[in-house]
Amino acid sequence: MALVLCGYAAVWTLYGVIAKGSQDIHFDMGEMVAWSHEISLGTPKHPPLGAWLVRVWFAVMPTQAWAYYLLAVLLATIALWIAWQIAGRYLSPDKRVVGIALLTLVPFYNFHALKFNANTVLIPFWAATTWWFLRSFETRRAGAAALAGLGAAAAMLGKYWSIFLLVGLGLAALIDPRRRAYFRSPAPWVTIGVGAVPILPHIAWVAEHHFAPFNYAMAAHPTNLLMAAESAIAFLVGIWAFIAAPLVLGLLAMRPNVTAIVDALWPPSGDRRTILIAFVTPLLLAVITAVLLEAQIGSLWTMSAMTLLPVVQFSTPLASVSRTAAVRLLALAVVYPIVMAALSPAIAIVIHREGVPNYGSQYRLIAEQVETAWRARTAALLRVIGSETMIVNGIVFYLASNPSTFDILSPDQTPWVDASRIKREGIAIVCPIRDASCVNAMDVYAERNPGAEFKAVKLARLYFGSFDTPVRYEILTILPQTQ
Repeated sequence: MALVLCGYAAVWTLYGVIAKGSQDIHFDMGEMVAWSHEISLGTPKHPPLGAWLVRVWFAVMPTQAWAYYLLAVLLATIALWIAWQIAGRYLSPDKRVVGIALLTLVPFYNFHALKFNANTVLIPFWAATTWWFLRSFETRRAGAAALAGLGAAAAMLGKYWSIFLLVGLGLAALIDPRRRAYFRSPAPWVTIGVGAVPILPHIAWVAEHHFAPFNYAMAAHPTNLLMAAESAIAFLVGIWAFIAAPLVLGLLAMRPNVTAIVDALWPPSGDRRTILIAFVTPLLLAVITAVLLEAQIGSLWTMSAMTLLPVVQFSTPLASVSRTAAVRLLALAVVYPIVMAALSPAIAIVIHREGVPNYGSQYRLIAEQVETAWRARTAALLRVIGSETMIVNGIVFYLASNPSTFDILSPDQTPWVDASRIKREGIAIVCPIRDASCVNAMDVYAERNPGAEFKAVKLARLYFGSFDTPVRYEILTILPQTQ
């Protein structure tokens, strides 16, 4: 399976490189890069694990889009391998193969995984935490308990959404008949103690920075009770849509009767019920919390929550998978990514013709023009790049000097740049001319800094013999005060 998954990672990376060849990396991916330039114990929006991973990855890998897509796919592939290990403890060999084969059809492990962000980061760490917790709960060994604590800490340092995973695992342990033996052993306390150590420095950072990530989370998804309820319903419907393919194909493979379906939906007390509770609780708890806090949630946030799906779906002993069905489903899982890779050039062409939102096809071109404008005026390195949120995060990946980003519309999101740093190191600011809010903010900095110069450029991306829609940009260069 490790070899098969290596092939899986290679084919989906190839798909990502080709299918996304007519656009540049998503600005969420660029934002992770921007955070990796300002490495610390936290970021203005999320915990820091994603930025740390990006920093380490690009310390050894070239700063190229293909390497970024490879990182994203590897995280999803590691989660699949962990799901394979977990399934081996609870499923027969044929069911184990079918369960993982069908899990690869969930878009979270391929299409959506290609956009590296805080949700992608969680995929392997939720899987690892779940795996190590189950081993700790069953064996009560200190080593497994310590690993569960490290996994839980990593998950929380990836995104605070992971609190739902931890509550789900805790509730599963409390409901299991073996709870007394588990909680009387050192295992849970080792997990808590080991997990607390890596998290405490981040908690101190959050308090020092006035709870900025929490404030962002609440401000970014405000709503009222009715809209929160509608969002919760859409959340649940979205989850079912994402896992519809494995659910339907699994039912066709097993052809369970009513008794088997009931047994799968609510198994007898023991391992299977514990796993079901661990799987379902984070999803339901997220819905309840969103409604109570009147916040919006998205089904894409459950990318990391599917590790136990194969066990939940196939562990009932009242239904079996025939060898013929297993072979066919495995063949489907193998052929599917190959077909998508074959279709990727056509997908890239369609995307190019339809256009990419938020100027996403022109980040590289913008970066080249910014560097040209900067070098025309000074030999100093470009240390600070400014624009509105999407553009500044989109272009930073393509700037060779690894500058700090400055969001001229929301400067609180880039606290590492202030007026004194701009005077000391200078800045290049770029805005689409049609974006009045961005241009107006740029003009303010031009007025504050005598000697600033503007340059206008018109850019269009050429792909497969055709250009996308041209866009006019204005570039402002403000040299360091010493010059």
